[in-house]
Amino acid sequence: MPTRTAYELPRFDGTSERPHVMGILNVTPDSFSDGGRHSEAPAALRHAREMIAEGADILDLGGESTRPGSEPVSLDVEWSRIEPILDEVIAMGTPVSIDTYKAEIARRACRAGAVIVNDVWGLQKDPAMADVVAEAGTHVVMMHNRLAADASIDILSDIDRFFETSMSLADKAGITREKQILDPGFGFGKTIDQNFAVLNRFETLKKHGLPLLAGASRKRMVGAVLQAEMEDRLYGSVAVHLTAMLKGAAIVRAHDVRPHVDCARMLEATRLERNPAA
Repeated sequence: MPTRTAYELPRFDGTSERPHVMGILNVTPDSFSDGGRHSEAPAALRHAREMIAEGADILDLGGESTRPGSEPVSLDVEWSRIEPILDEVIAMGTPVSIDTYKAEIARRACRAGAVIVNDVWGLQKDPAMADVVAEAGTHVVMMHNRLAADASIDILSDIDRFFETSMSLADKAGITREKQILDPGFGFGKTIDQNFAVLNRFETLKKHGLPLLAGASRKRMVGAVLQAEMEDRLYGSVAVHLTAMLKGAAIVRAHDVRPHVDCARMLEATRLERNPAA
């Protein structure tokens, strides 16, 4: 088994005043926002370097689109997209997250040096996933998801139940609470109104006692308000993520790294004791 790269993972335990920025690195032809832009290795590696230069704390590497309506791909196809760049991205020295709900993909990526598994089904899709994460000793992001939106449900209660199930699976597998992260899943199985209900009450998710991740970058909830196409959703995305950070998000997952890093740094400045004479 390859030796995991020896670098410190950012702290998600509330001791840092600055939320962390997870840069999105999709090597897919059909992701909702940047599908095809970085599907070839040279473009993907160039984009990874750009995000690191812009201050990304984490790179989130994904080989399968999970946008609504996307077609699932086989394990072999997903791995064929990730494998050509995985070692080189890990060697860049920024912590790498693997965005997958397939346990075998997670196993291979963690053996190569990925230090976070970002599972859009919260350990509930692949029954082997929790054990794989526990064996690897990595962090895990457990995201809330639904097969379809249902406007009639209380979405916050649904998220709470989902999180309790995910946390139980993680606990039983031996994943320590210090390595568990929760993501309410903006845009996944939710109506526009439900997405904003989650944002407006984001702070209530802190009751689960785990770090929170927010990922609304360029999503439909932004476009619906601004009547903006994908390429014009930057400022709306930053606004949603700033709201989430103010309400307790420890990590934001974003396509546009530099603006989010600047936003997080300015938020950090408001939280630090200032020298009155300065």
